[in-house]
Amino acid sequence: MSRDHGILPIHDHYTCMIDLLSRAGRIKEAQDFIHKMPFPPDAVGWATLLSSCRVHSNLEVGKWAAESLLDLEPTNPAGYILLSSIYAAKGKWNTVAQLRRGMREKGLRKDPGCSWIKFKNKLYIFSADDFSSPYYDQIYAELEKLNEKMIQMGYVPDASSVLHDVEELEKIKMLGHHSERLAIAFGLIFIPRHCPIRIVKNLRVCRDCHNATKYISKITQREILVRDAVRFHLFKDGACSCGDFW
Repeated sequence: MSRDHGILPIHDHYTCMIDLLSRAGRIKEAQDFIHKMPFPPDAVGWATLLSSCRVHSNLEVGKWAAESLLDLEPTNPAGYILLSSIYAAKGKWNTVAQLRRGMREKGLRKDPGCSWIKFKNKLYIFSADDFSSPYYDQIYAELEKLNEKMIQMGYVPDASSVLHDVEELEKIKMLGHHSERLAIAFGLIFIPRHCPIRIVKNLRVCRDCHNATKYISKITQREILVRDAVRFHLFKDGACSCGDFW
């Protein structure tokens, strides 16, 4: 850019390079690239690296990225939450508890997850383990049927997405009733087959629900569009438009 085109790279260009390297799993190269930058990354750059460390389970660099992100944005809970997920995947529950305690001491909190879907000009909102819907019996029956078919196709629940120190079976149960799954089941029941199912979630979709939704799109042969806190996900025929990176 500088030599051939006379363009001086700015923060956004460097952030794109961090994204490209870390997204490909080349975390060490991304770290080396940051050390050679003429200025430190901004919050987006650190969050990008931290997100990749979560995907690739790199605790060492993830801790560095989280600390750097929190230095820039000490009131943003995203750094704590992403780092907690890395520690939880490693089974380091004492450290997860310390991070949560640190959040409470700073007055930070993670917003409760919820998902919503529109049907006949009415908004239907779901939270995890939600039994408030008048259709909850149909919704949970639909999820049970889907889960059986998913397991037959090779689906294995990813309990690392649960940031609670509970038994494995309890984690799997919690995963199966996340808000987006309830909303998707509602959509499968009520949205006509020729229409895509459109879901919005206020938080980042967890890894297990992302994987499960790919299976659901394959089993039902339905297009499922999910807008989470990070990006759009179009699930179709067992794949997602995000390429499994978000």
